[in-house]
Amino acid sequence: MNIQLIEGEFKSSDAFDLINQMIQVKIKFHENKITKSELEEDIKAREAKIKRLQRDLFELRNNISSKTGGIKLNVKINIE
Repeated sequence: MNIQLIEGEFKSSDAFDLINQMIQVKIKFHENKITKSELEEDIKAREAKIKRLQRDLFELRNNISSKTGGIKLNVKINIE
């Protein structure tokens, strides 16, 4: 099953806003799991995922800010 979440061309600020909001939801998901977990390994793994997402978001901000014109986004969820 595939779900098409985003498809189209967007202004760079709108593209960043969409991606930022999606990443923030994923970060919040991991933060909620951390507060409920008692396993140190799970907490460390989720903290690492959060740091990676934050790093990716920072790189994305730098990359998108240098773009002029529209940015094409094609975001799908593929459920196997």
